[in-house]
Amino acid sequence: MSYRGRAKKFLKSQNISIGDIISVKKDDAEYRGMLLDRAEDADELHIVLKMDSGYNVGIALNGSEVKLLEKGDKPEINLPPLDIQRDPEKMDEANISGKAIMNILSENMKPEFWVQSARAVADEITEGADGVVVAHGTDTMHYTAAALSFILETPVPIIITGAQRSSDRPSSDAFINLMSSVAMAKSDIAEVTVCMHATENDNQAHIHRGTRVRKMHTSRRDTFNSINSPPLARVKDGRVKIIDKTFTPRKRGECQLEVNDSLEEKVGFIKSYPGIAAELMDYHIDKGYRGILMEGTGLGHCPDHLIPSLERAADEEILVVMTSQCLYGRTNLNVYSTGRKILSSGVISVGDMLPETAYVKLVWALGQTNQLEEVKTIMQTNLKGEMDEKSSSKYFLRDYGE
Repeated sequence: MSYRGRAKKFLKSQNISIGDIISVKKDDAEYRGMLLDRAEDADELHIVLKMDSGYNVGIALNGSEVKLLEKGDKPEINLPPLDIQRDPEKMDEANISGKAIMNILSENMKPEFWVQSARAVADEITEGADGVVVAHGTDTMHYTAAALSFILETPVPIIITGAQRSSDRPSSDAFINLMSSVAMAKSDIAEVTVCMHATENDNQAHIHRGTRVRKMHTSRRDTFNSINSPPLARVKDGRVKIIDKTFTPRKRGECQLEVNDSLEEKVGFIKSYPGIAAELMDYHIDKGYRGILMEGTGLGHCPDHLIPSLERAADEEILVVMTSQCLYGRTNLNVYSTGRKILSSGVISVGDMLPETAYVKLVWALGQTNQLEEVKTIMQTNLKGEMDEKSSSKYFLRDYGE
């Protein structure tokens, strides 16, 4: 239990533990729900309940009347102190064990940590896990999802999840995301996916392919969207339903576990913008980078004055891969003269692949071979659902409530 000070002492005196059902009367209102754990650095004046609505409520002990209604019949789960806190109800759904791989803010992730995560996941599968749920900070979750997608050939489901709002906040999304991830881990879809809220409401989650998902809002609970494709599935009331009719999932047990975790960390990520200086490209060349991912404008463009630097990169066998900062749609370097110049300079494009996914794939591809032509082939081949031959505009949606 991470309660401390006054709260810890009070709960102990009342024989109340994490997972117990309690009632709290305060200011002429009564709250009933399951006692949740709190972050280790939380104050000692509040307790947190998970109510039947799915929302969490924090209540100050001062002036409150607390009564134990029902002892929880499951033990507290010893999960690591990551972004998602413990919820004893998970034990009703599966036989779950937890392990701390690392405890960092997700903005501090880097390729070597993708390798560490992939090996930890592989170890769990080797030891007999029927599915693996990875708790991860949301800022770089889609990078890690893409990395695990390319590094691992998995015979079981691997689900990455997190929370936009911590579990000691009344509007936390941690519970539904984690419970939905557990449901997905019991399914027959043996792929790397991301499970997060489907709407702002606390009632269902979407399952996104690990190479097609992106964080699209700084704070909304339904921030993660599939780009250029629909979500793979929906989880509601513990049931997984495939909603992408074109999706043919890899089934549980169809392949043997493989870990291909050689990566090349010297890959740059450059965004084209009005006034961008050629020296940014030259810097990466001078520093010995082996690949550069460029997020171009529109169909995959950058200013003409970068062309000499692009040609220099090609001469030194540094692969430059072009994506679009538009996100929706696909790159096409054959439409306008600028694109054709970029193409003739040695740059390759990767269709409708997301920039972040393309960056991760380039890091991975350069780790698989030293042959530049082989890397180009890998980058332009759909391996894990990261690109399609055709894109549809129907996935670009606007909803203004009209």
